[in-house]
Amino acid sequence: MTGIQIVQTANAVPERTVPNDELNAYMETSDEWISSRTGIKQRHVATGQTTSDLCTLVAQKLLAEAGWQACDLDFIIVATMSPDYMTPATAAIVQGRIGAKNAFAFDLNAACSGFIYGLKVVEGLLQVADKRGMLIGGEVLSKLLDWHERSTAVLFGDGAAGVLLEQNLTGSSAFLATDLQTFGELGERLTAGYQPVNSVFATDSTDPHQRYFEMDGRAVYKFATHQVPESIMRAVQKAGLLVQDIDYFILHQANQRIIDQIAKRLDQPSHKFLSNVANFGNTSAASIPILLDEAIQRGTIQRGQTIALSGFGGGLTVGTQIIKY
Repeated sequence: MTGIQIVQTANAVPERTVPNDELNAYMETSDEWISSRTGIKQRHVATGQTTSDLCTLVAQKLLAEAGWQACDLDFIIVATMSPDYMTPATAAIVQGRIGAKNAFAFDLNAACSGFIYGLKVVEGLLQVADKRGMLIGGEVLSKLLDWHERSTAVLFGDGAAGVLLEQNLTGSSAFLATDLQTFGELGERLTAGYQPVNSVFATDSTDPHQRYFEMDGRAVYKFATHQVPESIMRAVQKAGLLVQDIDYFILHQANQRIIDQIAKRLDQPSHKFLSNVANFGNTSAASIPILLDEAIQRGTIQRGQTIALSGFGGGLTVGTQIIKY
């Protein structure tokens, strides 16, 4: 158990919402087809904001609502698979914009598990010398979509959310246990953002459309519904708990069917599995912190409760963090 407290949460999403029916103009689909298969009704889509723009808004909200100064931060981490640039890192852009002159900053990419992997990194940093940090999950996935490909374009949305964290010596809040796994041999089941070999000395005949999302939906569904419950159970056991001791489960919001199946496999009531996939779609590294922020703001999640956060996706990766909030 590591004494760490989530001090503040915040989120920022583009103003533009795209309901399912609006996608009819770009592909053969319908609200019924999308919602019955995924539970998604709409998504937020950036019309000019970049990943760093959304992450900066989150950072500003976090500091303002917590009453912290940017100079209080020791580090800033952004989990993203859709950065503005390969360099500078999105976190470095945020650090510069908010004037966090004492913070080191870097990005982390574990796709839809990124926020959970980021929490593990934060735990290590706060155990050593650093006292206060910021972790943001931010994505503009719309730039990685072929908007005429029904199998992927209907699934994803844009957004960002994050947390401020600090050491907690009282034990009232804590990180109880972590489980992280990567299945690199399955990586080609979900790909996006291919970077071709491109120089005067080389040629690359790869289809340029590989920069768009490509997914073996059946394989990813099977992976998530089998590996996520196993990851959660391993983390719960490491924490010395039983699965029924978990007050709420906050899973990566990829598909309502996946969430429902995981609840069934864990033999836990569906009301414990919070969901906002209908309104946001799959926002990759941003999905868990967006849902966490909403649940805290509504008063659903309260201090002292035990929460299981679990992400899964590209890599293929899975990760679970058990926290006492």
